[in-house]
Amino acid sequence: MRDLFVLPGTKTLPNRWFIVLGAVLVQLSLGAIYAWSVFTPALKAAGWSKLDTQVVFSVGLATFAVVMVWAGRRISAWGPRKLAVRGGLILGLGYLLAGLSGGTNFWILTLCIGVVGGAGIGLGYVVPIAVAMRWFPDKKGMITGIAVAGFGFGAMGWVKLADSWGHLIAGIGLANTFTVYGVAFAALVLLGSLWMVFPPGGWLPAGWTPPPKSQAQGGNDFTPAEMLRTYQFYLIFLTFVAGASAGLMAVGLMKLYPMEALQAAGMTLAEASAVSGTAMAVFFSLANGIGRIAWGTISDRIGRRPAILLMSATQGLIFLAFTQMAGNELLLYLGATLIGFNFGGNFALFPTITADTFGTNSVGQNYPYIFLSYGVGGIAGPILGGALGDLGNFPLAFTICGAACLMGAVLIYLVKPAEKPKAV
Repeated sequence: MRDLFVLPGTKTLPNRWFIVLGAVLVQLSLGAIYAWSVFTPALKAAGWSKLDTQVVFSVGLATFAVVMVWAGRRISAWGPRKLAVRGGLILGLGYLLAGLSGGTNFWILTLCIGVVGGAGIGLGYVVPIAVAMRWFPDKKGMITGIAVAGFGFGAMGWVKLADSWGHLIAGIGLANTFTVYGVAFAALVLLGSLWMVFPPGGWLPAGWTPPPKSQAQGGNDFTPAEMLRTYQFYLIFLTFVAGASAGLMAVGLMKLYPMEALQAAGMTLAEASAVSGTAMAVFFSLANGIGRIAWGTISDRIGRRPAILLMSATQGLIFLAFTQMAGNELLLYLGATLIGFNFGGNFALFPTITADTFGTNSVGQNYPYIFLSYGVGGIAGPILGGALGDLGNFPLAFTICGAACLMGAVLIYLVKPAEKPKAV
């Protein structure tokens, strides 16, 4: 299907912005994992504990991260389009099976949405990032932010379709909502994958001259084994663990915790549910998508390390303050917006600092190892929040994650340019 991108009989390439369109379409579906919180009230009504709801979410995140490492190794052999297609089909199958099973069995949902769905996301996620960076070496931060913004914006759409816009859960039930989403996820990824191809070898944007290798690192690519022997890898990894733990805990609890805090402040259950749902589905999710683009663009101007330091420090302070914000509607909206904005920045900044530090051409192989930190955070953050929530202490969970983000700011400050081992 290469002729979709190169006109028959010519060597003309398409407008590279079509690649961005494909990347966003793929990520809209993969963002399904962030819509999980909209299903948790129905699952709690079916007898699930708060911890149960977070276990499925954590399994999905961990599977996503682990499978992504394997996918990074396959991107060269299979090609980006085939990898994206297989990821979309597996993601869709997981949700389809979850729906057909009845939609409320803990073990079935853990398997279908957590393991199968997470594996599908892991297969597809690295593709838009690696492809977009190859087509836009001159705007890596901004374009990576745009490419992954669909992940955040997609969550908002899926949440609102299931809840207040489409009323799918109320209208057709939880199980049928899973089924509909499975079909939709697969269809969108298949469509977006049509544009998921690398540019020809040696291609550069018209009028752009690459900076020296010492600055760009694009021509000085580390293998995964070489990267794993650098201290920079571990500092970047731990910084991402802190940001991922905090943000993913917030994703899982952005409805449950404010619902309790708002009711304690005098709201009815229905009022608290509507306000907290809006905080998650609109303010957090929209800011999550915008933050990816904004932080990526900022990093193109001030550098990756200063951008991550600023993002981590502000996120830590907001988490510490959020315990005083969750019970007030306006402050809740503000807190959800800021947390979502900073959390989204992780997904533009960590791929690009990986590319800058260890090479652009090898980012498809190297970034999955950095992204394992997301899997660690996906286990630590949500389960910490769920366990402390069952004990009635949501504020402590937010305080711990805030302190972790501040520590991440210190760690990223220590990262210096990496030197590739010399051949002997």
